[in-house]
Amino acid sequence: MELDYVKLRDIKPALSGYIREAESILRTGGFPDEKSVHDVRVLMKKARSVLRIIAPQLNPEFTDREFKALREVGRIMSSWRETSVIRKSLKELKKKHPDIFSRLRDNERLTALNKKPEYIAESSEAEKRSLAGINEILNKSGYRIRFEPMNNLDPQLLLKELEMTFNRVTNNYLICRNKPGRCKLHELRKSSKDFLYQLWFFRPLNAPVIKTLEKKLDTIAQNLGKYNDLSLVIMELGYRYEYTANPPVLDELVVVIREEQDKYLSKVWPVAHKIFCPGLKLANLLGFKLLMI
Repeated sequence: MELDYVKLRDIKPALSGYIREAESILRTGGFPDEKSVHDVRVLMKKARSVLRIIAPQLNPEFTDREFKALREVGRIMSSWRETSVIRKSLKELKKKHPDIFSRLRDNERLTALNKKPEYIAESSEAEKRSLAGINEILNKSGYRIRFEPMNNLDPQLLLKELEMTFNRVTNNYLICRNKPGRCKLHELRKSSKDFLYQLWFFRPLNAPVIKTLEKKLDTIAQNLGKYNDLSLVIMELGYRYEYTANPPVLDELVVVIREEQDKYLSKVWPVAHKIFCPGLKLANLLGFKLLMI
């Protein structure tokens, strides 16, 4: 595909928009529900991915400060999400394997993880302080972004940073294919999301091809996310295999969880191979040879 001239999507309005949308979600009143927490965390990931791609062209103090601030929002909210994710994962497993859960009904740790928290009309003081802290971070970050000059970003340098992200995901993919592990798969998921969120700004280069690629990347991220959710369950169970150390039924539950994880990974690898095949160049993947932006 030959291109004469293509204008990339504007970055500053999008970055500011992520912050405003997060503030709007949290402004609805009361403590944010599960969906709101998820949506805000996604917006923070999108914002950080933008900061990564524009960082070489901006004041390092600005990008470093904003990145740390937005990461702090995600850190505060991570514990709010993990509890509900673990409970949801266990609920799905119980539907498929009720006999195993019946035999584990006396397992105190599993019972505690399965227990739905009681409804509390008023948020705790700690939660209120955390929420107030998040709102303050977002407000200050939005203000600083508003006055940070971003009008003369070099699109060729942006493309170079996108290529670096692509190479990083390819490296993480190869690491996981040669010696997979929970932490390595988590890094693959994070870097693939970075690539997905950054790629959106380059969609005008070749919209049909890039839209298809975005869908594939989202599929990879979703399945790696489900794999990670099940890893959290194993971690919260405090499980560690040692010969005859655990009740057989607990070992059986973990084997079932591992099988579910295998299914998710089996959906990742064929798609990832076509995108991150060793030797594949970004320009060829995106479907253009000559870039004029």
